[in-house]
Amino acid sequence: MEIKRKVALVTGAASGLGLASVLALHAAGARIVAIDVNAEALAKAVEPLLGDGVRPVVLDVSDEPAIGNAMSSVMEQEGAVHILVNCAGVLGPAKTVSRDHLFPLELWNQVLAINLSGTFHMIRHCALAMTRNTPDASGDRGVIINTASGAAWQGQKGQAAYSATKAGVIGLTLPVARDLAQHAIRVVAIAPGLFETGMSAGMPQKVFDHLVDTTLLYPPRMGVPSEYAGLVCHIVENAYLNATTIGLDGGARVGNQ
Repeated sequence: MEIKRKVALVTGAASGLGLASVLALHAAGARIVAIDVNAEALAKAVEPLLGDGVRPVVLDVSDEPAIGNAMSSVMEQEGAVHILVNCAGVLGPAKTVSRDHLFPLELWNQVLAINLSGTFHMIRHCALAMTRNTPDASGDRGVIINTASGAAWQGQKGQAAYSATKAGVIGLTLPVARDLAQHAIRVVAIAPGLFETGMSAGMPQKVFDHLVDTTLLYPPRMGVPSEYAGLVCHIVENAYLNATTIGLDGGARVGNQ
């Protein structure tokens, strides 16, 4: 699918991988609906692009009724949705049992509601809109890109909820792609490894150095958001990428750290 003049929705757009995707798709000529739950951060992030084909929408992806309302507004103003990039997510770190306390159930539910259910809410609403598109020159009506994680395969201590949701994102990719194939809508997941984002910003330097030294193959550094965004653009443009999860991790392999 050609990116130019297409309408792209990006969640988690205020920072990290989401913001990088907004910038890359905008540079390629797409009109962007930038979605995030943090109104202040979103406004600051997209301020340089306001009035230039980028529109911010404050939205909690775990709030399904709100998504329906937002999508009605998007369709009224933009007329179509061609690309969805799901980047909204939270870590929710906690151990299964720690100091005689159970993993907080409310935290578990929150992580699932945002990372997994929120991803699927956006998929189904955007997919419905995409079915109404006229196929472009490549034959595509739409492209959906979900963010999984290397933690889906190599989750570490305290990542039970996060890893479960990211494994779920991988698990839904194939069946959703099968569901949507008849509508000429492709579905691909990206599983980033260690990236320089807000999620990793609070990591102690000692932990940071240990992960880089012991888990990465090459290059010996964390990924940068523009590398993720570059892959997003490639997936949109490569009509033969579908129903798969692409690891983007510098060959990282994590042991029992």
